[in-house]
Order: sequence, then structure tokens, then C-alpha cells
Amino acid sequence: FCRKSKGKPNGKKPAPEEKKLYLEPEYTKSRITDFEFKELVMLPREIDLNEWLASNTTTFFHHINLQYSTISEFCTGESCQTMAVCNTQYYWYDERGKKIKCTAPQYVDFVMSSVQKLVTDEDVFPTKYGKEFPNSFESLVKKICKYLFHVLAHIYSSHFKETLALELHGHLNTLYTHFILFIREFNLVDPKETTVMDDLTEVLCSSSGSSGSSSNGSGNGSSNSAGAQNHVKER
Repeated sequence: FCRKSKGKPNGKKPAPEEKKLYLEPEYTKSRITDFEFKELVMLPREIDLNEWLASNTTTFFHHINLQYSTISEFCTGESCQTMAVCNTQYYWYDERGKKIKCTAPQYVDFVMSSVQKLVTDEDVFPTKYGKEFPNSFESLVKKICKYLFHVLAHIYSSHFKETLALELHGHLNTLYTHFILFIREFNLVDPKETTVMDDLTEVLCSSSGSSGSSSNGSGNGSSNSAGAQNHVKER
């Protein structure tokens, strides 16, 4: 449960919701492969950038959707009344830009159905030879990646216990590492958007061929999260 938390009257910050299980070394070590993802995400010389972004984004969408489906029965309107990641709460914005407060499963459903619509639209993700990518393609990919990051982060912050029970944490860590290194390689998500998971990113990506000196500066995560403990940010 990631609910709004207010400081106790004595001025001390509230007790941490729980130790972040996903940061325990015995779990962060778990991967399904030790491949150098840094090399895997780089644009191959003979491939068009948009083609590369399209094929990777579509693959990440399917994998993240699949990973979420493994814990979806535990992500209910009761257990996850807001779409929250630790002390950050996300809202969905409809096509007219209207802010919608929704439960986590509703938010994920909005994400998955809107991304599904985009990746299967020939005018946005063309698959036929000679069809051009739209001018807005990169900005759409950025939007998709931002939403997919929210889903991954929610699985870690609210459903890591269930992921462990299913013994799927190795898959989750591998997927997260690959995804983060991909979005960094092509600057697809604003680092401010991903600071909520900086502590995990630092642990997983520093040992995965990442330079470690990413735009999210080493060690920021812990100091940021301590300061942010007493308020809920909205997105």
C-alpha cells in the first residue's frame, strides 16, 4: 500500500512503510542473464533510429504487460486505491487533458490499452515497407516509455512480495535493467521522472555495463527520498 503519509505530531518523519525489500542484496543479485545490456541497447549501425525505437518500445510494452499480469490479481481497487510509487502519486490525463484520479489497476489499464492502440496503429508504428514514421513519433515513444516506467515502478513498490513468492524477481530485475539502460541511451524519459526509483536503478544498473555516472548522479536517490518522505508528490 502506498498511501499519502503525513508527519507525526512529534515532528519525526513517519516510520518507513517497510524496508524496501527489492533493495535487499539477495534479491538485487537475481537476474535471468548477465548479458551486457549496455551493448544490447545501442543502435546497430545499419538500422534506422525510428525502426530501432519502434521495435524495442513494442517489445518492452509486451514484456511489462506480461510482468504486470503475473501480479494483477493482487493489484486491486482495494489494495491499491491510488496509482502510487512510494510517496509519488500518479494521475491519468484523458485525451482532453482532464486529470483523472484512479486506482492503480485502472491506471495500468489506461496505460496498456492506450499503448496497445498506438503500437498497432500503422500510421504511428508502420510495419509495411516504404511507410514513413510520423513527425510526432519520438514524442509518442517518450510518452509510452514514461507510462511503462510508472507500471514497472508500481510493481516494485507495491507488489514485490508477490513477485518474490512467484519467483519472478529475476525476470523483473532483468527487464527493469534493460528498460532503464534503453531509455537512458536515447534520452526517452526525463531523469526527474525516474528519481523515485533511483536507489534501485543505482544498484541494478551500475553492475550492468552502465557508466554509473548517469544523469541521475550516483547517490542522489537516498538523499532525495529522505527529504521527500513527508509529502506526496503529484504527477
